[in-house]
Parts: sequence; structure tokens; C-alpha cells
Amino acid sequence: MTPIPPTTPAFAPPGSAAEAHLLLVEDDEVIRNTVRMLLERYGFTVSTAGDGLTGLEIFRERRPDLLLLDVMLPELDGIGLCRRIRELSLAPILMMSARGDALDVVSGLEAGADDYVVKPCESAVLVARIRSLLRRASFTPAAGPDRESEDGTSTLVFGDLTIDTRGMEVWRAGQALALTPTELRMLLEFAASPGVVLERRTLLSRVWDHAWHGDTRVVDLHVQRLRAKIGAERIETVRGFGYKLRR
Repeated sequence: MTPIPPTTPAFAPPGSAAEAHLLLVEDDEVIRNTVRMLLERYGFTVSTAGDGLTGLEIFRERRPDLLLLDVMLPELDGIGLCRRIRELSLAPILMMSARGDALDVVSGLEAGADDYVVKPCESAVLVARIRSLLRRASFTPAAGPDRESEDGTSTLVFGDLTIDTRGMEVWRAGQALALTPTELRMLLEFAASPGVVLERRTLLSRVWDHAWHGDTRVVDLHVQRLRAKIGAERIETVRGFGYKLRR
């Protein structure tokens, strides 16, 4: 990884950067120590594990704010660990793939990961992805008419789907839905412009902050996951363009 100058300001999400606790699960000791020192230089608190089962145990004990998971891990691989974490928590998950194979990417995102990077990865890219995920996890939508219903309240209704944009809660047919921060952020983007087609690159920029870098497969997989929770018919695919939320 390319070293980051120590003068680069640390990220504070919110408060000081030291308040963000990361769990890094990586079996290669050299990479694990290098990444840990890099992240600590930015002010993050970092716990580490060399295999999936140890990572799961540490997660249960310490409940970190964000996880970085290598795909290829002993005992329990990164895909399996991601699935186990999702049974327990909606904490942001960043997958790290040594190959960047489409199967690795798709499997990680389908298992519940929010984003991924391909190793070796530029240090600046890794830290930017972490910052983006932490911002998303603490995201509060701005007040304004685009986030409100016609009567000025924070509740938006689309068929059997109800969204409270201030309370950050979503219900379908009266049942509360458990959405990850990424899924919720994506839904809010759709809800702000119902009936309007949002291109994949637009969603990538607004939700993942990847205006300059990113893979639209991330968007497609998250749309699939969101459809499974809010109803497949609620988000329409407009071939060759993107997606839109049906009114």
C-alpha cells in the first residue's frame, strides 16, 4: 500500500476519529499489521483477527463500528463471516478481495457487505471508502421539502411502504424493516425523487461517494437486496438507464 502522509487530517465520525472502532480480519500478518498501523495513524481504534472465527468472537465482544473482511480466510471465510455478522448487526462491512473476481464481489455483496476494495489497494482509496461507510452509518437526511411529504411531515408513503425520514425508520405493511445504512441511504435517494429514473452512476456518487471511482455492480446488488425487503415491484428497472421508485 502507498503510505499516507501523517499530516493528512484524521476523519472524525462524529467527534474524534478515535471514537470509530474498526475490526480488521486478515490472515496475512504483514498486510494485517500494515493496514492496522495505517488506520491507527488516521486516529481509528483497530482490533484485528487472523481468521474468521476469531473475528466473529471479537465482533461479538467489542461490537466495532465497521468491519474490514478479507475474502480468503481460514476457519471461516470472509463471505461466511459477513453472513454471520449480518445475522447480528447492521454495522458497515467493507470486503477486501485479492483478485477482484466478479464472483468474489457478487458473493460478498449478496452476503450483506456494503462495499469492497481490490488488494493491493491505494491507502487513500481504502481510507476514503472507510470514511464514506462511516458517514453513511451516521447519515441524517437534510431537512427540506424534498425529504418531506406533501403535508410537511417527515413520513412518506408509497403503497404499503412507509418511510420516516427523520426517525430513519421504514415499515412495510406495518412491519418494521431492518435496513443497513447503505440500503436506507439508497431508499431515501429514491424516495426524494419518486418516479424519476436515477442512473447507476448517480446512485454510486450519492450513496457510495464514488463519483471518481467505483463499480456499478455494487448498485445492482444493493437494489436486489433492497427489493427483497421493500417488495420487488416497488423499484422498477429502466433498461439502459437505471432505476426508479414507483409512486
